Amino acid sequence: MWYNLVMDIFIGVIVGLIVLMVLVVLHEFGHFVAARKNGVNVLEFGIGFPPRAIAWIKDAKTGKWRRLPRAEWEKDRLSKVVYSHGEKADFAQKGMIFSLNWLPIGGFCRMDGESAADTRAGTFGAASFWAKTKVLFAGVAMNWLVAIVILTILAWTGMPDFIEGQFTVESDTRTDFTPVQILTVAEESPAQKAGIIAGDYIISIDKNDIRYGSDITSYNAEHAGEEVVYKIYRKGEEGCNCDKNLEFNVKLNPSDAEYLLGVTMESSQVKSYSTWSAPIVGMGVTLQITGQTFKGVGELLWNLVSGVGRLFSFDANVRESGQEAISAVGDSVSGPVGIIGVLFPAFTSAGPANLAYLSAIISISLACMNVLPIPALDGGRWLLIAIYKLRKKKLTKEVEEKIVARAFIVLLALMFIVTILDIVRFF
Repeated sequence: MWYNLVMDIFIGVIVGLIVLMVLVVLHEFGHFVAARKNGVNVLEFGIGFPPRAIAWIKDAKTGKWRRLPRAEWEKDRLSKVVYSHGEKADFAQKGMIFSLNWLPIGGFCRMDGESAADTRAGTFGAASFWAKTKVLFAGVAMNWLVAIVILTILAWTGMPDFIEGQFTVESDTRTDFTPVQILTVAEESPAQKAGIIAGDYIISIDKNDIRYGSDITSYNAEHAGEEVVYKIYRKGEEGCNCDKNLEFNVKLNPSDAEYLLGVTMESSQVKSYSTWSAPIVGMGVTLQITGQTFKGVGELLWNLVSGVGRLFSFDANVRESGQEAISAVGDSVSGPVGIIGVLFPAFTSAGPANLAYLSAIISISLACMNVLPIPALDGGRWLLIAIYKLRKKKLTKEVEEKIVARAFIVLLALMFIVTILDIVRFF
């Protein structure tokens, strides 16, 4: 059993790394397309992060691709050479490089002159403000587009229902529902004593229909120590037409017991199917998840700021509520370890539809995060350029690099903290 668990986690981690890399590469591909369309030279488009494994270069004159030998890797980078008398000379790259790199943690699109202060023709800095806007937000747009495509396909083939009130077009929606299934039953538990066995499906409790595992947990908690009636659907043996609905009187354990019912459950699966409205549903669910993501970020920031503020109160109760708010922030944030080590194994084992849905959610999250006004991210870089444009002042390379570098350090620190929290929760 432990072997299967380890293999599920291992496969989930591998799948998670692949999905995240694909989503980041598509984000960078958005930047690449917008840069090329707006006259900005792309020096290198890479899948994965260096060190390089293999690279090709496109000749600027002939337009043909050739393998770039290792000896030419550094020679063909955009670089500055300093002569003995101190004069600096620019050596432009001879063509665009496409590379495959060893670290499978995303990708990159390296443009010529990425500083807003660069004025050389064909550089990002020399592009108009509108062109810069399109290049910076093209990655975000690509992530939203990817989510719409994934969710449109799911709407056609079977969309899992993970959001309360998930968007559908009622006139073109068919819903299939698989009840919550019991996987294991603990020895001498209330469930076993009542006659419930592994493989049973829970239909209702005290005539209250059950759709999700959380419905069962909540109802049991409200009626701890009481006797409740479970309606169960039990499949007969293969080849036997003897499926049946059964009712069991279950005396739940008291609230201070190790468990109330004594079972592990597989979540129910609600799927909706659309035909002509699939693209509408795909876009609608994308907008719905986007709204919830921004709402979640807002609540997270509010809890963090208000929580820290309340820690300085003279009232002990207020300080305690501040600590609870900060704890809620830690519990609601998940970093790479939590996403790859926990979410992906769980969703991978739950089936391809659930995995695709998770991929769409992460793609939307990447889009939403990059829109935020943080200088190290796309939205922040755009805001920085916009502020200096409105002030009619030149954004120098030194100032831009200093602001972006400090923001990047803060992001790395936050990612480190979140990763530590993930590891603590994981183990």
